[in-house]
Amino acid sequence: MTKTGHQPAFHFMMRFTELRSRADLSIEELAQLTGYGIRTIYRWESGETEPRKAVVDLLIKLIEEKKKSDSLILPKFRFIDLFAGIGGMRLGFEPFGGKCVFTSEWDQNSQKTYSANFPDDDHAISGDITKIDEKDIPAHDVLLAGFPCQPFSIAGVSKKNSMGRKHGFRDETQGTLFFDVARIIAHHKPAAFLLENVKNLASHDKGRTFQVIMKTLKEELGYHVSWRIIDAQNFVPQHRERIFIIGFKKDVGFDLGKMEFSKKKVNLGMILHPEDGSEPMDPPFTVGDKAKVNEKYTLTPKLWEYLQNYAKKHKEKGNGFGFGLFGPEGVARTLSARYYKDGSEILIRQEGKNPRRLTPRECARLMGFDNKKRVFNIPVSDTQAYRQFGNAVVVPVVETVAKYVTPYILQSLETKLVTERKHSAVRQVKTGKLVPAYG
Repeated sequence: MTKTGHQPAFHFMMRFTELRSRADLSIEELAQLTGYGIRTIYRWESGETEPRKAVVDLLIKLIEEKKKSDSLILPKFRFIDLFAGIGGMRLGFEPFGGKCVFTSEWDQNSQKTYSANFPDDDHAISGDITKIDEKDIPAHDVLLAGFPCQPFSIAGVSKKNSMGRKHGFRDETQGTLFFDVARIIAHHKPAAFLLENVKNLASHDKGRTFQVIMKTLKEELGYHVSWRIIDAQNFVPQHRERIFIIGFKKDVGFDLGKMEFSKKKVNLGMILHPEDGSEPMDPPFTVGDKAKVNEKYTLTPKLWEYLQNYAKKHKEKGNGFGFGLFGPEGVARTLSARYYKDGSEILIRQEGKNPRRLTPRECARLMGFDNKKRVFNIPVSDTQAYRQFGNAVVVPVVETVAKYVTPYILQSLETKLVTERKHSAVRQVKTGKLVPAYG
């Protein structure tokens, strides 16, 4: 209840938090800019009191000015976001001058979250990529795709081999979503691409899947390819290994294996709700003056008993299956899309009561979608939010890769521009529109 006896204006609270985030201001920066105390801004964000109209007007003005400024800045490169999920890849590349010109995501709930966090887009989200003609996708410099891991059928290839007929990626990858990535690359020939997948892609189907992918990218499509498995626990408190595959049309000497990054000391205390009033209430995830975690995230006695018995049974069989129980000092297991079922892979200890699941807000922090300036909008149910974050990329990992790869992208584009100018000059000479100067 507010001091006036009314329920907190949660819809207004979310709007104020979103306004501050879109203005690219942290709570501390907003306090310094307006002269209001941090505690006052916390109360505005929690819905305990309504924010001053002058502050709201200021944020709206800053957002409009930022939009105008952004529209005047020419992007360093254009990229498309395939299998976009909730926009993790995009969040990683935009800070380095990239502009998203096309988005494809088939899941409607993910589309809802994506749209809520990129409200100023100049393009609509396209749906099922398998139904989109590559000719209808705008020109771009970089292709980003976190495509699902699927086995390739070799039946058609074997038949063509027996008949002595040639075959290519269209035969080997047909029926998989990687085929759609390949056909788009084949048509548009972007300067570079970045593909992300689970670590097991390298060993999937006894290595055959990865072999077909690399053959397609290198031999069929003609790209110089580098790949690396990166563990997110160097960036966030979560053990999450993912493979990143980067290719360049021109040989620019890129080697992902040479990318260096500082290894941070991380723990779950960095992303857990402090529950001491030091952060604003974030309903429905946290409630009350102290912003305590909502009781609905605490496991029921029945579920907690089931998980303990399940773990005991498998331990007796010598299996490692069971729940993961962590405190603030720990580093979590991999957050998966099935987390909504029972939360067993990452349970948080609670003093005097059963453990609890992470809240969706904590998942946003664990995956790097939330930071001091950016409060990620979560407009969907807990079930959908858990699925979306479990399927997402870790944003700080993508940011680190993007920072490393951007100079090579720009180098590749400069080389491409010089080549296009030379070809244009030759065409003009041949048509008599340009007289060459000989020194």
